[in-house]
Amino acid sequence: MLEQRFGVAVPFSEGSRRYNIAPTETVVAIVLGKDGEPVARPLSWGLIPPWAKEAKIAHKMINARSETADRKPAYRGLIATAKRRALLPADGFYEWLRPEDRKQQRIPFRFSRADGSLFAIAGLWTPAYLPAVSPGEEGELVASVTILTTEANSIVARLHDRMPVILRDRDSELAWLSPELDGAGAKALCVPLASELLVAAPANPLLNKAGREALEGPELLVAQAS
Repeated sequence: MLEQRFGVAVPFSEGSRRYNIAPTETVVAIVLGKDGEPVARPLSWGLIPPWAKEAKIAHKMINARSETADRKPAYRGLIATAKRRALLPADGFYEWLRPEDRKQQRIPFRFSRADGSLFAIAGLWTPAYLPAVSPGEEGELVASVTILTTEANSIVARLHDRMPVILRDRDSELAWLSPELDGAGAKALCVPLASELLVAAPANPLLNKAGREALEGPELLVAQAS
């Protein structure tokens, strides 16, 4: 499905066919390859800047405000460069409704395109070399990505004031990876998806479990615990 929709081969399983991806886990991204053509590659969700000394910084950098990305030290050298922009394929994303009674668990909602089609979230990525933690160990080269966000449209705003930058159409996706697009042009693409193109539906509360307790499978899209 990814191959047909985005025109790239996905020769790895990491990050694909997932229903409950958490920060620091692997996602599928489409970036420019060495020959200047789009390729799919696995990236770690949560940006680790090249100057970082520890991987734990990724937890603080799972998303970035598109309005200020060109001014933040970790991102300003990325958004203006096509080889550091990424498309993150998805068919939905989640936000949580917090009940008035804080003792009750949050209710997840899944947002998707009204026509059910795949879409691409705009992201920024970079490789970083993390030094060895202990003497005698080797350092690690990590390629990581952050999701760009924008002001929420009227559908998402019921739960959150921000939403991922969902590129509207194929032309916008191709432009995002084009070397001809500069930083200003890239920021111009970072606008809320039109409300009429997005729908929301309750999802399974089991999505509240992450990390080692996280569950996987299409049953997570059903609005009842199994």
